Amino acid sequence: MRTEKEMFHIIINTARSDDRVLAAYLKGSRANPNAPRDIYQDFDIMYVVKETESFRADLSWMDPFGKVILKQEQDDVFGYGDRLCAAPPYA
Repeated sequence: MRTEKEMFHIIINTARSDDRVLAAYLKGSRANPNAPRDIYQDFDIMYVVKETESFRADLSWMDPFGKVILKQEQDDVFGYGDRLCAAPPYA
């Protein structure tokens, strides 16, 4: 298992090395200083990007993170679109 420091290195380097990425930020329990820490915490990272099509068409940008077990996208059944009653285009 990677350390927290190793994960942040991958997250930041992924953002810095891709000119389509405008910003990256941490969400979830790791962003909450009052949340209890445990070894099962995931990294909820949001990349703010110029466009999304190239990311969705070629998933190799995720390779540095390791094997994908679960991927959540806006329009997927695991995404936020249906839960927020949102429908493309998102305004």
